[in-house]
Amino acid sequence: DYVVVKMIPDNRLPPRHLHSVHTGKTFAVIKWESPYDSPDQDMLYAVAVKDLVRKTDKIYKVKTRNSTVEYTIKKLEPGGKYHVTVQLGNMSKESSMKIGTVPLSAPDALKIITENDHILLFWKSLALKESNFNESRGYEIHMFDSLLNVTAYLGNTTENFFKVSNLKIGHNYSFTVQARCLYSGQMCGEPATLLYDELGTGEDSSASKTDRHTDVAAIVVPVLFLLLVTLGIGFVVLYMRHRRLQNSFTAFANSHYSSRLGSAIFSSGDDLGDEDDEAPMITGFSDDVPMVIA
Repeated sequence: DYVVVKMIPDNRLPPRHLHSVHTGKTFAVIKWESPYDSPDQDMLYAVAVKDLVRKTDKIYKVKTRNSTVEYTIKKLEPGGKYHVTVQLGNMSKESSMKIGTVPLSAPDALKIITENDHILLFWKSLALKESNFNESRGYEIHMFDSLLNVTAYLGNTTENFFKVSNLKIGHNYSFTVQARCLYSGQMCGEPATLLYDELGTGEDSSASKTDRHTDVAAIVVPVLFLLLVTLGIGFVVLYMRHRRLQNSFTAFANSHYSSRLGSAIFSSGDDLGDEDDEAPMITGFSDDVPMVIA
């Protein structure tokens, strides 16, 4: 024996498993499941989005019969914070969560140029890669003094450079540049950070690793080239000297070579400087020549 029981759907239950699937700079994809399995009719959901920064609300309606619902919330702001609630259209119990959008990227190519009594910060326009950024929003600059362990707000600008003065000798500074924060500093862009070492020598000491590697390479490569050239010249000089000595010895040996004896004849050191140096050397006697002794 068996019996079939059909449960009466309870439309007062909240949606299940509400969560965020993906967030971007201006949108967020959320997902949830129906209050009960296999709805037999279309269900109307109310998606309420509250902007926690601007203190504004928006409500979207979603009508579907699917058990699993995926919805994209659009027209959000980069770096914003939102509170999202989902419930059935009959004002049943709700499910809620908080989401945050991706902030604007950091400016690229942040560099430092040292002048006589100040430095200049330069960077690329953020509008080149961020379609949601308007130059009229501008940038804000912060400075961290590692010796004093203090962070200071230097100001903001709509240009792509900023002048910094009154730096103290012997202090190390970190500068950050980011899209200007909106609504009491709650919606900011990602910061670009650069270290500046003030050594008190008047030298430019930017902490950009790429610039440092380039400077090191610019010094090391010429030095290595000069060393190779010096070694090459040294080898050439030694080779020429060796050839010269070899040729001198060969010429000297040839000038003392006796073709009759088949060997070179050298005088001893005791005979050097004698008056009879030009006297012919007696090399031997023949057996058929009589010897006469006076």
